Amino acid sequence: MPRDLRPRPPRIDEIVAGELLEGDIADLGAGDRVEGVQYRGGDLSERDLTGVTIGECELVGVSAHDTLLRGAVITETVIERLEAPVLRAPRARLRDVLVAGSRIGSVEFYDNNWQSVRFVGCKLGFMNLRGAELRDIRFTDCTIDELDLGNARAERIAFEHCDVRSLDVTGAKLGDVDLRGLDLAAIAGLEGLKGATMDGMQVALLATSFATHFGIRVVE
Repeated sequence: MPRDLRPRPPRIDEIVAGELLEGDIADLGAGDRVEGVQYRGGDLSERDLTGVTIGECELVGVSAHDTLLRGAVITETVIERLEAPVLRAPRARLRDVLVAGSRIGSVEFYDNNWQSVRFVGCKLGFMNLRGAELRDIRFTDCTIDELDLGNARAERIAFEHCDVRSLDVTGAKLGDVDLRGLDLAAIAGLEGLKGATMDGMQVALLATSFATHFGIRVVE
């Protein structure tokens, strides 16, 4: 039998919310550990939340412009309608997280560790995921201006009905990364595409980029 060339899909665990306590986002500070809390509304802008741990929570309609989440740990949490023109979350860890209906501009996710993470219906600007470890990630109905996966390790990643204007995979290590549901305008670091899956139309549209990368002269 012919070998199945289809990429393995992400393994996404459903988030089952238990009974949540109402919380005030203004009380959240650096190094805090919170669990089983629902935050509705509020402003985290320009706050330092370094090392915060958030588990089994819901954040709905929160603003977080220029919030620092360095080393944050977020697990089994739903984030809806987050507004963050700038967000800084280097070396953070996300597991079993859903981000839905959110608008995030320039975000520092470099050196992050993600597992079982979904973005649904989000508008994202510049996503810096350089050096990140990503496993079981799905983007659905998202628009991303720039997605930087330079030197990242990504396994079982899928895009569904998404638009990415610029993708950088320089030095990336990809495994079962499914780009077929992606309207892609430009790619940097073409050698980093090894381990990705594309459809024939995508390959055809990027033929000029491939030819330039490999030094091929195309003459009619």
